Amino acid sequence: MSLANIASAKAQPSLLARLVARQELALLVCLILVLVFFSVTVENFFSVRNMTNVLGQASLALTTGIGCAIVFISGEVDISIGSLLATIALPLIIIMNDTNSLLLGVSAALLFGLIIGVVNGYLTAYAGINSLIVTLGTMFIMRGGVYLYTGQRAIPDNASLDSFIALSDGRLFNIIPYSAIIAIVLLAAFGYMMQHRPFGRQIYAVGGNQEVARLAGYDVRRVKFICFIISSLLATVAGIILAARVGSAQHTAGLNFEFQVVAATVLGGVSL
Repeated sequence: MSLANIASAKAQPSLLARLVARQELALLVCLILVLVFFSVTVENFFSVRNMTNVLGQASLALTTGIGCAIVFISGEVDISIGSLLATIALPLIIIMNDTNSLLLGVSAALLFGLIIGVVNGYLTAYAGINSLIVTLGTMFIMRGGVYLYTGQRAIPDNASLDSFIALSDGRLFNIIPYSAIIAIVLLAAFGYMMQHRPFGRQIYAVGGNQEVARLAGYDVRRVKFICFIISSLLATVAGIILAARVGSAQHTAGLNFEFQVVAATVLGGVSL
């Protein structure tokens, strides 16, 4: 063996060192420690009922986190998602109560979420305003609007449609929550888009270096604009599920939820 090969072999880090350096392994170890702790301190922690409840609760953060991750990868930030969860419940519940139609209520909620995404995306991508300032502004406007409209009281779901309640309580094979299935399907679609579709590569390019992405022929403003729309629509989906879970529209829904989602997204490996 030559001296060069010996030096190269010595410089090569060990398998253990490479594993320790991986962020995914550190997260896995933390997850295992948390599971061990709660399995010892909480009775029936690993029961099917409790695990499905945890899965259902996590589905909201997962659904919203996908949109948050897309915006982060594009080089921007969206902290309006928590307030959007509370705000979309208003048109959803009000229209369902008036029309007794889940389709109309969900359509109104999605339309409102689309409008918020367009506002956030336009002001950030085309008007050139910092995304933190834009989404902070829409966050306060939406939260304040819900507070003023509701007068600190909850607006109940008087329609009580079975199909709406099923979004929260329904389970596939009486085990897996429908909300978790929705989140998993969205996660799979997100992974496919980011790895195999041109738009996913454009998002990575724009987030990595805007000038290089522009020189490569990508429409940077369009990419960011669409990312904010996706984020708002996914937050709207989570808000619909949350409204079904609590059975009302209230100004405290999703309070500080944006910080939980941001933390989960960053811990999941997405850089700010």
